[in-house]
Amino acid sequence: MAGSRLAGKVAIVTGAGSRAEGIGNGRAAAVLFAREGARVLCVDRSGAAAEATRAMIASEGGEAAVLEADVTRNEDCRAMVEETLRRWGRLDVLDNNVGIGGRATVVEVDEADWDHLMKVNVTSMMLTCKHAIPAMARSGGGSIINISSISALRPRGLTPYTVSKGAVIALTRAMAVDHAAQGIRVNCIAPGPVYTPMVFGDGMSAELRERRRQASPLGIEGTGWDIGNAALFLASDEARYITGVVLPVDGGVTLTSASR
Repeated sequence: MAGSRLAGKVAIVTGAGSRAEGIGNGRAAAVLFAREGARVLCVDRSGAAAEATRAMIASEGGEAAVLEADVTRNEDCRAMVEETLRRWGRLDVLDNNVGIGGRATVVEVDEADWDHLMKVNVTSMMLTCKHAIPAMARSGGGSIINISSISALRPRGLTPYTVSKGAVIALTRAMAVDHAAQGIRVNCIAPGPVYTPMVFGDGMSAELRERRRQASPLGIEGTGWDIGNAALFLASDEARYITGVVLPVDGGVTLTSASR
């Protein structure tokens, strides 16, 4: 049954598709936002992946649209917001899910790979927010949710990725200060080792999957729905007094030793 936690609100979800069949963080957020009454623009570099998400929403009676876009491009980010305003006349929520991984030390990493990772993981969020924030302010305020990673809190051999996700946290806090007077809240989710298409799309053995599950003190496996539900809370008015926070959604993994 549809809820009303986001009734009347309009949301953009970037990375709203999935690399493979299944529920990634962006797809989960888009579906959950729509279930709670939001109209959702599903943005992804793969229009087909975004369309699959829109179809899921439509099958449940929700309202969504698709925009194929590359959020590392300023022009695409401008078009994303313009399309949202053209369709629905306002913008209340932006959920930034686009990101890629990178395993290396500073000695090993190629400079071009480093630059590309920072562009995808950090610059994209700056660009989406550059265009979304003025539209949100005109709508009376809103909520921005950025997806970081517990790798920013507990480094483990993924230095380029760790640095980029640390920058997402710093960007979140800075924007929370910069735009609070406009009624805009900016928060960050730091997912742990959740099982999503971004992970299993590249292949994962049953043994590794089980080790990841056991890394959580709770002894359960996280999914995209767990990240989506956290985003839903931060997008809703229930979180009206929360801004500039980093919310680990990791089953307690950051409480355990780095060796696990």
